[in-house]
Amino acid sequence: MPIYEYLCQDCKTRNAILTLNPHRHDPVQCRHCGSSKMNRLLSRFSALKSEEARLESLADPATLGGLDESDPRSVARLMKKMGQELGEDVGDVEAMLDEPGRDDSTADHTEGL
Repeated sequence: MPIYEYLCQDCKTRNAILTLNPHRHDPVQCRHCGSSKMNRLLSRFSALKSEEARLESLADPATLGGLDESDPRSVARLMKKMGQELGEDVGDVEAMLDEPGRDDSTADHTEGL
């Protein structure tokens, strides 16, 4: 059961339409304005990667482009990207940097050792 995307030519709204039978071509209508002047769009797709492929992509030096090791926000963005790649929810790392009372210059970096 594919989902096709269409662009309404009248109101320029994108519509995602579930097609129960891809071999039947029922006329589609815009859910926003009701127009039948719809153009089918080329949809994006994703490909599953193995865990090995995800780890290899993280080891690629190109993923470190723009990393400023002295900027905590830059490191936080990299950590978030790595977490997403590995399917882990690391939360909003950048928001943690903005927590009241947080001062990186006096933080105990030995905690947890």
